[in-house]
Amino acid sequence: MASLNRVFLIGNLTKDPELRYTPQGTAVANLRMAVNRRWKDKNGEQKDEACFITVVTWDKQAEVCNQYLRKGSPLFVEGRLQSRSWEDNAGQKRSVIEVRAERVQFMGQSGAARPGAPADEGQGEISQAPQAMEEESISWTEGADKGGNV
Repeated sequence: MASLNRVFLIGNLTKDPELRYTPQGTAVANLRMAVNRRWKDKNGEQKDEACFITVVTWDKQAEVCNQYLRKGSPLFVEGRLQSRSWEDNAGQKRSVIEVRAERVQFMGQSGAARPGAPADEGQGEISQAPQAMEEESISWTEGADKGGNV
């Protein structure tokens, strides 16, 4: 039986990246992203809809995203869907489906750069640091081997 799990998203961050580290020292960042859809209803009236998605990045990719991205940043994400479950403090079983990023491409600048970022960030399609990150894409197996269960 054939199977495919591939996601392509273009949207904007709804808040700054949340960077944390696993007990083994592996960086993991959550990117909260909004992807918009525009269509016309039966009456020809234009409608808008936003879908809010959590994107998870690992290792160097997580650190670079944390350094260069901020709320409002436009980005392209390529990855796959992953689900995870846990039990909360009240003993309730919780689950979530999120996107495990395999590639993140910065699409430009929205507003001012994050503190510590180069002054020319976002002026071209991708600044130098994100290009290096793209060449060193982190596969899921690498993240999982380094404590990928968070």
